[in-house]
Amino acid sequence: MLQRTKNVLIAGLSALIIFSLPAQAVTPSPQMIEQFKQLPASEQQRIAQQYGIDPSILGSSSKTQTISAPSVIEPRKVVNTVVDQSEDEVLNQATKTEAKTEAVETKKEKQLQRFGYDLFAGEPTTFAPVSDVPVPSKYMVGPGDTLNVQLYGKNSKEFTLTINREGVIQFPDLGPISLNGLTFAEVREVLKRRIDESMIGIQASITMGELRSIRIFIAGDAYKPGSYTVSSLSTITQALFVSGGINDIGSLRNIQLKRSGKTVGTLDLYDLLMRGDASGDKRLQSGDVVFVPPSGSTVGVKGEIRRPAIYELKNNETMADVLAMASGLNPGAYPKASTVERYVRNASKTVISVDLTTSKGLKTKVHNGDLLSVKSASSRVDNAITIAGAVIRPGQYQWYENLKVADLLPSIWGDLTITADLDYALLVREVNQRGDIDVFHVEIGRAISQPQSIANIALSPRDRLLVFDYDDRSELLAPILKKLKGQVKFGQPEKVVTINGNVRFAGQYPLTSNADIKDLVIAAGGLKEKLEYTLLVREKNNRGDIEVEKVSLESVTANPSALQTSQRIKLKHRDTLFVFDYSDRSELLEPVIKKLKNQSRKGEAANVVSILGNVRFPGEYPLTKSADIQELLLAAGGLTEGAYTLTAELTRQNISAELGVEFVHKQLNLQDVLLKKQGANIVLQSRDTVTIRTLPSWQEAQWVTLKGEVKFPGTYSIQHGESLKQVLDRAGGLTEDAAPKSSVFLRKSIQRKEQVEISKLSDQLRRDIAARALTKDGAVIGFADSQLMLKELENVKTVGRLVIDINAVNMGIEAANINLETEDELYVPAKNQIVSVMGEVQFPSTHRFKEGITFDQYLLMAGGPRKRADDDRAYIIKADGSVAMENESHWFSNSNQIEPGDTIIVPLDTEYKDNLTLWQQVTTIIYNSAIAVAAVATL
Repeated sequence: MLQRTKNVLIAGLSALIIFSLPAQAVTPSPQMIEQFKQLPASEQQRIAQQYGIDPSILGSSSKTQTISAPSVIEPRKVVNTVVDQSEDEVLNQATKTEAKTEAVETKKEKQLQRFGYDLFAGEPTTFAPVSDVPVPSKYMVGPGDTLNVQLYGKNSKEFTLTINREGVIQFPDLGPISLNGLTFAEVREVLKRRIDESMIGIQASITMGELRSIRIFIAGDAYKPGSYTVSSLSTITQALFVSGGINDIGSLRNIQLKRSGKTVGTLDLYDLLMRGDASGDKRLQSGDVVFVPPSGSTVGVKGEIRRPAIYELKNNETMADVLAMASGLNPGAYPKASTVERYVRNASKTVISVDLTTSKGLKTKVHNGDLLSVKSASSRVDNAITIAGAVIRPGQYQWYENLKVADLLPSIWGDLTITADLDYALLVREVNQRGDIDVFHVEIGRAISQPQSIANIALSPRDRLLVFDYDDRSELLAPILKKLKGQVKFGQPEKVVTINGNVRFAGQYPLTSNADIKDLVIAAGGLKEKLEYTLLVREKNNRGDIEVEKVSLESVTANPSALQTSQRIKLKHRDTLFVFDYSDRSELLEPVIKKLKNQSRKGEAANVVSILGNVRFPGEYPLTKSADIQELLLAAGGLTEGAYTLTAELTRQNISAELGVEFVHKQLNLQDVLLKKQGANIVLQSRDTVTIRTLPSWQEAQWVTLKGEVKFPGTYSIQHGESLKQVLDRAGGLTEDAAPKSSVFLRKSIQRKEQVEISKLSDQLRRDIAARALTKDGAVIGFADSQLMLKELENVKTVGRLVIDINAVNMGIEAANINLETEDELYVPAKNQIVSVMGEVQFPSTHRFKEGITFDQYLLMAGGPRKRADDDRAYIIKADGSVAMENESHWFSNSNQIEPGDTIIVPLDTEYKDNLTLWQQVTTIIYNSAIAVAAVATL
């Protein structure tokens, strides 16, 4: 059967090609297409290629054609959005000046946009009708519409039938059929009935083809008014979409449909936008006019409203209607105090208060140009308790009668964090309608564990409970301190105290009711280390003058329950507590000393005393009430090592207007003072100075170092005036391998002096080079060379070598012996048999010492002097560090002048390159330092 179909199809195609030779393309009949579809895919492709048939034509009936709608609208540049004009907590609680209020309201008013205009956020790009919309069953067919009819069953046929002007279609084999006045559903029924009656075994599929186009007009305040060709299915809103919508002054509530000069319909787009009612959206007919009149009256709505915007009025709307159009109020609205800005007849504005919570206010008529402003409610919570800080569940909780701390936080483990400070929490309470606060100390651990104790404080509405942890608490305290300082009236002190020094969290703290010094230490997290000395600074008048009081250690360190009433020093406004440890206290005391000196206005002595000498922290200290010598010693940290404890000196200044200042020096029995013997302690006066002497012959620990060939090398402690001979004897003397003439003795004081001299020489050389550059001869050496020499000189590290004769010292010759200083170092090298030749020679080198070899022979062994060498000034640096010059000694002619460890130096001829005599000094220093360093490095 398949082969027969194939043969019939090929024969048909061949005949078709023969009879259509002039044509360029072959169009098969529907019968051939049906037979083609029965073939396998491979055969379909082969036949299509052989006879030049487009496969898409043969298979078009089996594929679904995808229809894409043309883009007829592009977005406009401005799109209206709903704005949120709710006031946040910061703005709600801020102090609002007239200018700030006006700026906020103006900003809100500028944010308002015309409601509904963003529906048409586009503009047309083509005037072509949209023909791909689905056809409803009730669509009334008419002239120009086309019907697609597909017959299948016994025979398969497709027809595209167009309704003519008389409303008739010409159906093949059935004749003319009148469809005038029928809907699309009725047309389908009529045609299927006729086909069933006339064509046996045939079924039909009937769909709408291209719809007829109609021409309409869009006039008035449309975005793009004009004539448009649209689909016969189009409605008023679809026509408005095609034309880009409505411009800024067009009405959304009175869009008119005119037909034959009469208004046949009116569309209120608010019905569609707010209620989804499209009943007024009528279908258009050819020749219809969609007219957009100007907008009518408007009202603006701003503030705590869900949809702030400008709305168009229609028929005597009330405030209730306006709220409905704006979708109602926000939860944070305060409608009772709403206002309306309204234009009056004299071309000015007036403000009307409207209570939108009453029926009378809601029934208020709205006028054109009104601006309704809905105010915000207060964000303050009236009856809540706030918990913050080191708690598991911070936040606000409901207040009720007899509510206590333990009711909100019943468990230490379940309600507080693991780092919570159980000894210190603060309860902040508002005391009046202005919001002034008082602060109370709460022992939170005791309040929870002992609910019946007084620590479990009863709470009031709007109380805030702050629980601190063992970390910095400044963040929680900052708003409380700011409020306490801000609520101060003229002439009243701030309810703030300060603690500085040896506590975990120094700084300012609120002054709580009945707080004492121990409470302030607890608030600051306690002491960091052992306490030594405590001062309380207190203002004594409104000018801010201060007085200083010593605080007993028990008041700060003892358990609060163990303190007696006399030991509990109550805090006052602006008190400052200084807690000192075993460290320098000058930085903490500096502002106190400065204040005490500045407040002396009438010539009286400042309440300051001084202590000098062998104390840990000498300097000036505040004069506290009834301060004595023992207290001043305690303030200065006590005596240092080496202090003379038998006596001390008190210098007192007696000041009188007639005699001036008289200095009186008094000797104190310091030992009796330290032993607290009665009568030994003296009460101090302003400007007293106590001097603690040093023990006679006292010295700090001093030591010297012996290295190399000594029997017991190491570090030795020395006393004042001890000599090198004595220390060498203590170290057991030199070993047999020692080379005493090559010993290197280093001293720190000499090293520092040499370094200073090198700096001076460097500065002098720099000035000399600059002066040479300004002479008529100019600079002989280049800038780079001079800078290199200066850099080498500055980089020289001196060693502080002192030339000594160890052999003479060991022999006991007093003139050779020297007294030692701390940090002196002696290096005794082992015997060596080398002689070095350095400087301006052909090959600087080191040679083995041989008896009888002369100076000139060693020079020859190094290749002899260079051309720029100054061999007339050659010298020898002896192993002991001394220098032998040719013009000062006859060694150069003596064959025994060279000894083991010596170094021969041939300097640069300064006249060869420049007349600067300083060059020779520089090279000498560099050579000498290098030799000393090399000698030490060999040990």
